[in-house]
Amino acid sequence: MMELNRDILQAKSFINNEWVGHSTTNILSITNKFDQNIIANIPYADASEVQFAIANSVQAFQSFSKLSAIERHDLLLKIRDGLSSEKDKFVNLIVSEAGKPIDYARGEIERSLMILQVAAEEAMKIGGEVIPMDYGIGVGKSAFTKRFPIGPVLAISPFNFPLNLALHKIAPALASGCSVILKPSPYTPLTALAFGSLCKKAGLPPGVLNIVVCKNEEAELMLKDDRIKMLSFTGSADVGWNLKAKSGKKKVVLELGGNAAVIVDKTANLDEAARSIAFGAYNYAGQVCISVQRIFVDHSVYDSFIEKFKVATSELKIGKPSEDGVVVSSLIDRLHLEKLQIWINEAKVVGAQVVFGGEVDLTKNMMSPVLLTNTQEDMKIVCEEAFGPIAIIEKVQYFDEVIRVINRSRYGLQAGLFTNQISQMKYAHQHLEVGALIINGIPGFRVDSMPYGGVKDSGLGREGLRYAIEEMMESRLIVY
Repeated sequence: MMELNRDILQAKSFINNEWVGHSTTNILSITNKFDQNIIANIPYADASEVQFAIANSVQAFQSFSKLSAIERHDLLLKIRDGLSSEKDKFVNLIVSEAGKPIDYARGEIERSLMILQVAAEEAMKIGGEVIPMDYGIGVGKSAFTKRFPIGPVLAISPFNFPLNLALHKIAPALASGCSVILKPSPYTPLTALAFGSLCKKAGLPPGVLNIVVCKNEEAELMLKDDRIKMLSFTGSADVGWNLKAKSGKKKVVLELGGNAAVIVDKTANLDEAARSIAFGAYNYAGQVCISVQRIFVDHSVYDSFIEKFKVATSELKIGKPSEDGVVVSSLIDRLHLEKLQIWINEAKVVGAQVVFGGEVDLTKNMMSPVLLTNTQEDMKIVCEEAFGPIAIIEKVQYFDEVIRVINRSRYGLQAGLFTNQISQMKYAHQHLEVGALIINGIPGFRVDSMPYGGVKDSGLGREGLRYAIEEMMESRLIVY
């Protein structure tokens, strides 16, 4: 078992600025996703420790919500400075516990620094609205709204961006004056725990941020507790909607999955499109909710594009995530790899063809990039979220028809369109049922301040700093 950097974390839950966890039998083992060696053993929080987190979050909210904007701003910048000074340690944690290629992990840290910077700036901009009512019975009256933090927030984050996606919940909560309890993914809790320690060093008051490593049964105690005022969840669609059904009267924001589609029309720059889409489909072994999964290419350029795509994919480096330049490495666990193999085989049985890829190294949980064609819409590899290094490619005749095909999916997160026709851009924006359309780019494009979220089964509400802050606050009207 590798030695942890104990100056930035311990292998326990982080509650009320303390390391908490007394169980010696109910243990979560965290592994290096490439070599499968154990990194750490963390005691699962029991019901009493979860209640300790709730109580401290409620108490901390009473005082933290009253801090001035400049105090919250300054705290966020101190946290940012602390993260900046520990960048390499956080990169190494993410590479080890998430199996993320090191270049991509470095990018996650840079994005996280930007999230904290923007959150600090947004804390200074929180305001209200003047309400016109100088008419009828409102003549002579003035009115305006003021926004107040909603209360303690339960945040549940996924494995694939163990810091960035946690910060999409933590940073706006701190900016708005909310306390927050984070339940990190059981695959990747160490990065979040290290961040909690960093916040303590920066001076964040006890109880404002609690990071609880617990099983689902204990998490439900927080979900159903009326003292928790909001759920912010990022993860799979089925889990997210199930949590919403159990959340009672809480406000809920869901950032869920997708099976992102990209269209390549006959006017596109095929070289650029092939390189971008190959990277967008297979980077981090496709374990991003906006990874390219479905590729639709105009029939007149299909043959040319697919040859360029093969070349672009062959140039992606596969290997150990700690090596510079690696793009494709391990999947998060063996069960996920086996599920993908089953889906590929099921598709082949009913006619799908493997264009390339699919070789597996079980010792490293690795699968080489896969491309399928001759697929059908009801195949799991098409209609569900693969979350792996798998894409399908199909030839299309008519632009409006491919829009209808994409829209038949139960998901609607983001889509990409490679074209140089304004008419196609306008038509796709008008008719595609997605949260965002990226022109001449892949669906995986995201700037952390933009409104981010999906429609249909892909989510509810929006993240992105200003938009997440709005979700975490309530307006109160005053009339006089």
